[in-house]
Amino acid sequence: MLKRCLLKKAIFKKTTLCLWLALSASQVFANLSAGDLKNFGDKAELRFGTVSNFGQEGTFDAIVTLNNHSAIALPKGTANWKIYIHSVKRILSTSSTEFTFKHLQGDLYEIAPTDKFSGLLSGSSLKFPYKARGHIVSYSDYMPRAFIANAAGDSAVFANTDTENLEQFIDPFVKPEQFLRFDIPKDLYSVVTPNSRYQTNLAINQLDTTSEDVKIIPTPKNVTYSKGSARIDNSWKIIEVGGLSFESDYLQQRLRDSGLLLEKTVTTNIPKKQVIELSIDKKFTNAEAYELNITGERVVISAGGATGVFYGVQSFLSLLPVQKASVQSVPALRVFDEPRAPWRGMHYDIARNFHGKDAVLALVEQMGRYKLNKLHMHMTEDEGWRIEIPGLPELTEVGAFRCFDLTETKCLMPQLGNGPSKTAAGNGYLTAADFTDIVKFAAQRHIEVIPEIDMPGHSRAAIKSMEARYKKLMAAGKKWEAEQYLLSDPQDKSQYMTVQSYSDNSVNVCLPSTYAFIEKVTYELQQMYRNAGQKLNVFHMGGDEVGKGSWSASPACEQLFANNDRGVSGIADLKPYFVQRISEITSKRGLDIMGWEDGLMYDPNNTFNRAQILNKRVIANAWDNIWEAGVADRAHRLANNGYDVVISGATHLYFDHPHEASAGERGYHWATRYTDLAKVFGFMPDNLYANADRTFIGAEITNLNGLVGRILPPLTKPEHVLGMQGQVWTETIRTKTQLQSMIFPRVIVLAERAWFKAEWEGDVPNTQARDQAWREFISTLVSKELPKLEQSGSAFYLPPPGAVRTNNKLSANTSLPGLAIEYSRDQGKNWASYQQEIEIGTAPILLRSRLNSIVSATTVLN
Repeated sequence: MLKRCLLKKAIFKKTTLCLWLALSASQVFANLSAGDLKNFGDKAELRFGTVSNFGQEGTFDAIVTLNNHSAIALPKGTANWKIYIHSVKRILSTSSTEFTFKHLQGDLYEIAPTDKFSGLLSGSSLKFPYKARGHIVSYSDYMPRAFIANAAGDSAVFANTDTENLEQFIDPFVKPEQFLRFDIPKDLYSVVTPNSRYQTNLAINQLDTTSEDVKIIPTPKNVTYSKGSARIDNSWKIIEVGGLSFESDYLQQRLRDSGLLLEKTVTTNIPKKQVIELSIDKKFTNAEAYELNITGERVVISAGGATGVFYGVQSFLSLLPVQKASVQSVPALRVFDEPRAPWRGMHYDIARNFHGKDAVLALVEQMGRYKLNKLHMHMTEDEGWRIEIPGLPELTEVGAFRCFDLTETKCLMPQLGNGPSKTAAGNGYLTAADFTDIVKFAAQRHIEVIPEIDMPGHSRAAIKSMEARYKKLMAAGKKWEAEQYLLSDPQDKSQYMTVQSYSDNSVNVCLPSTYAFIEKVTYELQQMYRNAGQKLNVFHMGGDEVGKGSWSASPACEQLFANNDRGVSGIADLKPYFVQRISEITSKRGLDIMGWEDGLMYDPNNTFNRAQILNKRVIANAWDNIWEAGVADRAHRLANNGYDVVISGATHLYFDHPHEASAGERGYHWATRYTDLAKVFGFMPDNLYANADRTFIGAEITNLNGLVGRILPPLTKPEHVLGMQGQVWTETIRTKTQLQSMIFPRVIVLAERAWFKAEWEGDVPNTQARDQAWREFISTLVSKELPKLEQSGSAFYLPPPGAVRTNNKLSANTSLPGLAIEYSRDQGKNWASYQQEIEIGTAPILLRSRLNSIVSATTVLN
């Protein structure tokens, strides 16, 4: 009624009456104060909705709805307020004439009323549609914490978006054009349902475990089981010969957690019975190899050094039952074990969103338990700088926090759904002392920490921090100090746009101050390692995804081309020039360097000249293996040209991708629609092309050479493939629990493949043997490893169950046989245990998987 009244053309008396009615129903202000913003944000509801992914090719249509349940009315026309939303999908256009969309940087967009805005009274709604690049098929593709702000810098988050329950502000995905990615070509990845899960799970549920032997994960190279067992009680002792104090202390503590209180002694006079002996034996040539010998009277763990002993300790501990007890029984056996590869890594992006020191330590602890030995810490990004560098406080004062400061002198602008508050989740950094503690903690577990300072792209946090430093010092009249570590040229007019929608994130590689900055950061990192009693061995420079067009209008680069004393003649020479400069800095410090594959290549086919890079080792993460794109051979090209390579393929080893094809699953899906545990288990790092299973759209790959239209190069120098590594990027991961649910238990499966080469692997994998091995692995994972993971305090992912209704009876199963299944008839108020087929009638029911206190997401069987 009020809207009709306001819009009606009327005589003066009628207009006055309408205005009085409107003002009596809601408070209309031309300019919103901080209090108005708070009241409006608390009560108004902002929602996102996917209209269709089936529109113009490569785009989707979406809509933002604003329901005004507050007492604050937004006046018509332009005003002092603007709405800010996060959209990781680049918004291209809007059909609205009442609002303008303005892209700021990254995923932050500004929505402002135009002079055609008709106003929004209390109780009214408005919609503004937009078209964006790509597609949206998961709730996590949208970001929380949209907010409204005024020109004075006051802001308020829309309360209904201030949540990690994304369905609270996102319209359901119910139509094919919403939950499928495209229709031309057809999206061949079907969205899972309880029925489809049930049918898929049948195969693994029909396989039985064929052995009753207690399994060790990761699987040892050689195991011989004997009759009998060792019954260990508190009369046993831990004996170490010296030099293994951490390993023996660690064993003692873990046994204490299992209910055993064993004394520890350092001696060479070793008793014959009731001892767990840790010893050094120089017969081992591989530092990571070990032998574990268990009889009824003693346990002997021997290796050539502390690393092997530590791994032997882990294998022994993995044999212990889950239940805490004062007497523990372990089977008699003999193990000789060594890893398939020297590099068994996990990459963790702490830069996009920061989860705290404890999250890092928790990951390191589990990595040690499963014999992973490289922690690649991605510490800098466009969205955050997460490591304190003494002498450059702006890197963390500005670069470690995001808040509503569009001048970016106090913090970076908001990104990735953290909203306008500096105290929001995702903000923060590691102090130098924190990082030193992490390096020390990891080294005790024989894990090397690889720090990554990502440059020259992905460097916006560093650039903006140094610009803030520059402004501050220039204002103080300190020009030399201001320019000392500057990473950007104020005269650079280059234009580019990165995949992540940044136009200002490339460090200027032509400035001398850029290399002064790298020298400073490298020096301080080395000091942190020395303070931890360790040595920095590898400096990861990043190098990936540099925006095309970077430096194309840079006076500093034009001057470099003109001088040409470094052999730099044009734009194409700048990336290898940057790598050479990094090489000079790091090689003088005795460091190897590492980078993402595209940071070490001119183009998909041509690597930089390895002879021009001074470091003894140059290591590449080979990550981009969308098969039909034709670049999955870059791992071979780099290895064949003398680079060391770590297999890091996105289609199987990116743990920020969803666990299954479902709108409710967190994660990006640019490389593959999903990555489940079985997919990780089946990955073969020694036979890269054999992993080509499905294309991006979901078509089965039967002839990879035919798919890409050429013969892919073979691996001629396998000695340069160091191993494999899992990756987790954290754009959609804002909390520690979310992080752990994406990593665990996939990282345990990663450890299995990184450590143990199975018999079923080969040029043509034996899929029947693989599936049987997977069933055996699941048995141990569910019965022992996941309960132990829960005991450690870590969260982890459980797959929802599959279910069908036949003649009003429920049949349910799970992809991890051994998990409990529960169902609810009353919308989750009460849950019952599913044991076998049961009568359920015709009403919808809820189902979930459970392992002790850990439950899966709920699924609905209609």
